[in-house]
Amino acid sequence: MFVALTVVKYSKSKFFLGILSMAIFRLPLLLNREVTFWKLMGCGKNGTFDINPDWQQWALMTVWENEAAYQNFNKNSFISNWWKKLKVERTDFFCIPYESHGKWDGKEPFGNPIPDRTYTGPIAVMTRATIRLTKARDFWRNVPKVAGSMSDAEGFITSVGIGEVPFIKQATFSVWKDLDSVKKFAYRQREHAEVVKQTREKKWYSEELFARFIPIKQVK
Repeated sequence: MFVALTVVKYSKSKFFLGILSMAIFRLPLLLNREVTFWKLMGCGKNGTFDINPDWQQWALMTVWENEAAYQNFNKNSFISNWWKKLKVERTDFFCIPYESHGKWDGKEPFGNPIPDRTYTGPIAVMTRATIRLTKARDFWRNVPKVAGSMSDAEGFITSVGIGEVPFIKQATFSVWKDLDSVKKFAYRQREHAEVVKQTREKKWYSEELFARFIPIKQVK
């Protein structure tokens, strides 16, 4: 399985084309028989769960059986040609699933990979949730504590905040030096540990997914 997350940034004068693309891109993705799962998403401003959208920046996550299928899409698709013609800034994250728990719109997009516990290299993490409308205010009151601490965490490399629906369907994709760095932030960093505790106690989410990946390449 091959996972690609593409983040693009339009110029200020063309930001409206990014909004338009979220509707236009759906048809070629629906017609593509090789992509097993896909999501068109907006981006937050601060690289994690963020209530403030970045109207210039947008994302597409796709899942494929293999890299060859993705490369064919990347070379020939209407979507790639759209980005090329508009000369958007583009960053691609290519990964293979390491482990995954939970669901995304009722599906398990990354399967049920068995993690190789001998692996010691970089790790990418995706945390995704559908926030209950009745819990949204409480959730967003607590998120800035974690968002502000992630970039200073040991082993942190980069992150992007993505989401399908503002305020209620949000995700963070982050890349770390190694699995130990991820665990230190998740379980020993006070702000993050407290938010995780409240997530369980207050039942903020109606659906959630937590996945880890082995990053293959990042291309700008």
